[in-house]
Amino acid sequence: MSTMSILLLVLGGAIAGTFGAMLGLGGGVFLIPFLSLVFGLPMHQAIATSILAVIATSSAGAAMNVERQTVNLRLGMVLEIATVSGAILGGLTANVLSGQTLSRVFAALLLLVSFMMIWRTRLAMGNAVQPEAGAFASSYRDDATGNVVAYSAKRVPMVLAVSLIAGNVSGLLGVGGGIFKVPAMHIVAGIPMKAATATSNFMIGVTAAASAFIYFAHGHLNPLVVSPAVLGVLGGSFLGVRVNRRIHGTSLTWVFAVVLFLVSVRMFLQ
Repeated sequence: MSTMSILLLVLGGAIAGTFGAMLGLGGGVFLIPFLSLVFGLPMHQAIATSILAVIATSSAGAAMNVERQTVNLRLGMVLEIATVSGAILGGLTANVLSGQTLSRVFAALLLLVSFMMIWRTRLAMGNAVQPEAGAFASSYRDDATGNVVAYSAKRVPMVLAVSLIAGNVSGLLGVGGGIFKVPAMHIVAGIPMKAATATSNFMIGVTAAASAFIYFAHGHLNPLVVSPAVLGVLGGSFLGVRVNRRIHGTSLTWVFAVVLFLVSVRMFLQ
């Protein structure tokens, strides 16, 4: 592999890690299309690389977010029970399906995510979260506004069901599961976006680790691709968490919803 290819992998990983950590998506949503479309990597290898990148994103983001008390640890541990179970099932299913089928499934998933991101952004603009007491009540200081935000998670059983699906998608497609868990925690449970993304970042590493060994056992990990990509993702994750502290990210979410839509169309046609 040439030096230029290695640098491109590091750069692509850094961009994916930045926006993945910022939005709580893990980076796989951006990294898999990059590896598939730019490097022509087989889908199973792209997914395996993405799963390790998700672990790097979670490791970097979780340490910083837990220190800031943005993560709802109690809720995250409860949801992770369902998520890990789904991830193991998804990892086993992925080795039965063909690369073309996985590409089509991922393209459809990206299209769904783009509309979900727009939906949750519009809801966040029009709805305020009302704090109340509860088993999953928590609070954190929002650096962007300087205010202390208090909240309590509602309808946790519904979010638990979504987490099972999110874990299956993570194991099947290597996207970290945050694409479902963040909207579920924000829209269904009524958790503020920053707490939802931080809690998602905390969970996605465990979810990815649950299915990573399955891809490793089937020989889908390419060290020449994984090493520079994960290094880039790790650096980008630190940047993404820092940016998340300072901005609300509404306009950024709209831009990436459009990007996800275009990538979805490109991968489906390919």
